[in-house]
Amino acid sequence: MNTSAKEHTRIFDNRSLAKVAVFAALISVLSFIRIAVGPVPISLENLAVMLAGVVLGPWLGALSVILLLALTALGLPLLGGNGGLALFVSPTAGYLLGFVIGAFVIGLISHSGKGFNIWKTALACLVGGMLIPYIFGIPVTALVIDQPIRTAAYSALVFIPGDIMKIVVATLVTSALWKAYPAAFAQK
Repeated sequence: MNTSAKEHTRIFDNRSLAKVAVFAALISVLSFIRIAVGPVPISLENLAVMLAGVVLGPWLGALSVILLLALTALGLPLLGGNGGLALFVSPTAGYLLGFVIGAFVIGLISHSGKGFNIWKTALACLVGGMLIPYIFGIPVTALVIDQPIRTAAYSALVFIPGDIMKIVVATLVTSALWKAYPAAFAQK
């Protein structure tokens, strides 16, 4: 077995898969904390997506979101009490796709270079935890509720202050975790 094959299989060892399951559960739990502000509620699930990307890295962070979405598609009410395929044609569908890509991007950015860097982590959470979900979420919301993208984008402005707070929280939590238990983070 060559080195790259060993590294590839090591990503999916029992410990890594357990971490994926824990972060899928964390995303689910935080999705139940919601404030209704229109067709897409404010929730804390993207905070958990940010944490998954920073702690688990790109592949496992994205896999934790994919696991949650797969279980939700099977009908388990894991996203704020909602489940089933209908969720994937709802106004939130684009955000859900954005969470997968966002967790991957967060992991890529935050795990580039050596060690932990608070500014790099904040940037990763901004790009992957806020911008990417908006890039996918706003057009899908506009399509599903039959409104212009500009209107959907204006409607999304209400989320920005909360998302900025979640970026700060994710950055501070991961900074504290890095100092207390660096072994929790995915290794290159």
